[in-house]
Amino acid sequence: MKYQFVDCRFDLQEPARGEQLHAAAHIPGSSFLDLERDLSDMTQAPAAGRHPLPSAAVFAQAASRAGIERGVHVVAYDDRSLAGAARLWWLLRHFGHDDVSLLRGGVDAWLGELAGGLEVVPEASFEIVERTDDLIGADELHDRLGDERLSILDARAPERFRGEVEPLDPVAGHIPGARNVPFSTLTADEPAPAGLAEGEEIVAYCGSGVTACVVLHALHRQGRDDARLYAGSYGEWSRRGLPIETGPEGE
Repeated sequence: MKYQFVDCRFDLQEPARGEQLHAAAHIPGSSFLDLERDLSDMTQAPAAGRHPLPSAAVFAQAASRAGIERGVHVVAYDDRSLAGAARLWWLLRHFGHDDVSLLRGGVDAWLGELAGGLEVVPEASFEIVERTDDLIGADELHDRLGDERLSILDARAPERFRGEVEPLDPVAGHIPGARNVPFSTLTADEPAPAGLAEGEEIVAYCGSGVTACVVLHALHRQGRDDARLYAGSYGEWSRRGLPIETGPEGE
């Protein structure tokens, strides 16, 4: 089995920052994939969310350029947040490549020396085998509001969930009935969110469909590979005028 490290660091406030960090210091042999250029389709933003999923063709090109193909085990990393790495983890599995792990602790957890500059990674040939059971759209989610068989998990910070602040989206609050599971509490080896009944359907969302992947990865570690991503997330939901709640859970 061949291993390919992939650097997924990003900074929402400075889109070029991730690649700059990679050029300054990265795990030797790493390729780099950019959140907005490679792991999203920004031509659809913001109507479809702030980081819409890339098409199969766009992602295949990016993965091939990063040296990913059948027989390659990907080790995705970023900083300590896991957000960019988890986004790549989810996309690879969505497009049929299950040989992928996350480097917990990010680049700071690497025990060896770091390299500078840009790596020349031999281009691969990524094959698409797209899944159809790991996504939920806004219309279906809206129709399922109030369904006791569905648990909706919101990965954003508590103050954004409660609607006290909203720095990015047009209306503050959360999807009705959602539980707050901040992704920042899942960056070590904590268990997946508690209180999920066996057989219960799970949907995860965040602001733009990125940090929700950290929650989905935590669920994966607990054997819950059936959880789905609402990719448009609150960025899409709030722009469509769909129902919104504020305050703590259950109010």
